[in-house]
Formats: sequence, structure tokens, C-alpha cells
Amino acid sequence: MPEQSVPQVRTPEKPQGAPVARPTGETISRRRLLGTAGATGLVLGAAGGAVGYASAPAGATPLTSVGDSRVQFHVKHQPGITQPLQARGHLVAFDLGPGAGRTEAAALLHRWSDTARRLMAGEPSAHGDTGVARDAGPSSLTFTFGFGHSFFGRTGLEKQRPVALDPLPDFSSDHLDKARSNGDLWVQIGSDDALVAFHALRAVQKDAGSAARVRWQMNGFNRSPGATAHPMTARNLMGQVDGTRNPKPADSDFDQRIFVPEQGEPAWMANGSYAVVRRIRMLLDDWEKLSAKEQEHVIGRRKSDGAPLSGGGETSEMDLEKTGAQGNLVVPFNAHARITRPDQNGGAAMLRRPFSYHDGIGTDGVPDAGLLFICWQADPLRGFVPVQRKLDRGDALTPFVRHEASGLFAVPGGAADGEYVGQALLEG
Repeated sequence: MPEQSVPQVRTPEKPQGAPVARPTGETISRRRLLGTAGATGLVLGAAGGAVGYASAPAGATPLTSVGDSRVQFHVKHQPGITQPLQARGHLVAFDLGPGAGRTEAAALLHRWSDTARRLMAGEPSAHGDTGVARDAGPSSLTFTFGFGHSFFGRTGLEKQRPVALDPLPDFSSDHLDKARSNGDLWVQIGSDDALVAFHALRAVQKDAGSAARVRWQMNGFNRSPGATAHPMTARNLMGQVDGTRNPKPADSDFDQRIFVPEQGEPAWMANGSYAVVRRIRMLLDDWEKLSAKEQEHVIGRRKSDGAPLSGGGETSEMDLEKTGAQGNLVVPFNAHARITRPDQNGGAAMLRRPFSYHDGIGTDGVPDAGLLFICWQADPLRGFVPVQRKLDRGDALTPFVRHEASGLFAVPGGAADGEYVGQALLEG
């Protein structure tokens, strides 16, 4: 669970993506439907039994900034990578159905892209919309689509499979469930509203039809926008500030580390990225038996504010050589924050954008909870792999986590207006 973690949580005062003006005559969108957390009894129009999308009655309370926030679909890099953390997420992998190949996959990606564009704009899906989110705004909804290693064999596109998509090596700390790992296709859905996210999940599942069937699904969450008095780095389920050293889009080498260049190989991956997905269970009962000081020594940072144990504030540079009164390193040699630093791993860096999860009590009688780890990089062999190998050799956090599922997916660049995601691969 490398330390280079999550972007800052957004607050309502600065929503992601400003509302976009709509052309005259365009279908009225959910963004203009009105509803707040306390609104009840909202009446929606319906005709002939169809789901109705209509403007709210006069005097109704307008959408909050959370519901009104919109992310664009037609962008250089797919949505859901550089956006701030979202409050709700669904990760779902599909395998192509019996007899489905390249033609069926292309039609599916076309349907998915159209659905994503519509729902991200606050509009209903084109066919069989469930109406689950008809009284909500887009709520920063994003869709992200990727291809697994097995997809290329199923579609006869082996020559287009990137070298960077070679299977991840085995790690000694892995306890992987193959049924919940990998897959032909991967979809990441994120939103700041749980019903909007669920509505999107049902839409992609329905769009799949007979072309693809769900292989696995995982559901996650983060802190809701506005839940803190000021923007801050998120906390994970261990209570630790998690994400201080995450690369930032303002960094001069951000694109180089995170995205495949426009002239990169293969050509269809231009402006894309590679997502490593790991379901990391946190052994919370064991972790919570440690004192706060012991937990801080495992991580190498203060639990209260995320500052390094060597002193300063959260963003202060960690002094790896500083010793205490007894001559011991202030930041232990096996502390998680020390081991995962890019300067301790040949400059390896990745953009982490995870969700927490809680799936009740496991068969072992302890919480089945932890982190849906998602990291983005231009090349996982230079990003995720070297860091995880080093963690495997002696991270103080290892006894308190268990890697239970894994996947690696090639995520192409964003779709241009009038195109669908993956079109350069499937029609190239």
C-alpha cells in the first residue's frame, strides 16, 4: 500500500468542473432538476409510463454545488484519473461472453461511451433508463474504461497488446483470489452521490447484454465533500492521513510519469495510462491493538496530522537521517513512508486514487474492510512493481494488510467528440 496516495478531498466551495451551458433545444438534464439533501415530495413529470425528466416547480431549492458539479467526457485523458476523490465508487470487471469477439467488443464500447457521456452530463441513458437518479445532478460522475491482458487474445488483437500489460510478478505477501482478479474489461465509476453511482453501475451492466458478463465487482467510498471544515488529505480506515506525497498535475514531470505520450507505443494508447487495482484488506483488529505511537512508527508519520516523525507539518520534507536521544532513527528503517518514497525507489512514482471498502464481517469473524487500491502510471514496470517489490522485502505495515485481489488494465486516452473509448484499438 505505497504511501504516494490520494488527491485531496474536494469541498463544496470548489466543485470539480463548472456547469456547462447547454445548446438550445437540448434535452433537459438532471442538472436542472432540483433537489437537496432535505428535499422531499418532489414531483416529476411522466408521459405514457416513461421515466420523466422535467424542471422542478417554481420556488424549489436549487441543487447544491455537490449535485451540480459536472465532469466532461470528451477530454484528453479519460475521466476518473486526475479528478479529486469521489465519495462513492464501483469497480467492475467483465469477461466477454461466449462467441463475442472484436465486433461485439467495439459495439459494447460504443454503447458504454454513449451512456457515459449522457449520464455525466446529467441526462438519462438512451435505452431503458432506470430513473434511479432522475432527481439528482451529475454529482461529479465519471466513467473510466480499460482493457485487461486477456482481452487481446479474445478479440484477435494480440499484436496490439502493450508490453506494459504483461502480468504483474508474484509477490510473497499476496493471497490472491483469482476469481476476483483481472478480467477482459474494467470499468471504474465514481460520483459524489451514492444513487448516481449506482445508477451508472446498473447502466453499464445493462448495456453489456450478452456481449460481456460480470467477472467481479467491488464497491468503495471516501469522505463526502463538505464533511471537513477545510480541504485536507484523506484518511484511510486505519485513521492515517493517506496521500501526502501523491504526484500533482502541477508537477513538471506529472504527465511523463502518469500518462503514455502521444507518440508512445502502441499508438492506440496515446494519452492513456495503466491502472493497477488491488483489493487490500486491512487487519483492523490487529492494527487497533497497537498504541498510537506504535502505529506512527509503522507508518513513519504522526497520526494526528500526517507530519513526518522527523518534525514539521504534513508536507515537510522527511529527514531520513535524523536520530533520537538513544541514537535510533526517528523514522524507522522499515517505516512504510520511508520505503515508498520515490527517492528510495529509483524515482518510481504513481498516482494513487483509491476507495475504502467495508464488506461486513468475514468468515474469520473480523471486519472485511480495507482499501481498493488504484494507482495510475505510464508504465507499471517502472511505477508500481519496484515499489511493491521493496515493500515485500520488509515493510512494517505488511503484517497488518493482506492483498486479496489484483488486476492490471490498459486505459486508453479520452475519446474525441463523436468517437468512443478504445476506437483506435478496435477499428485501427
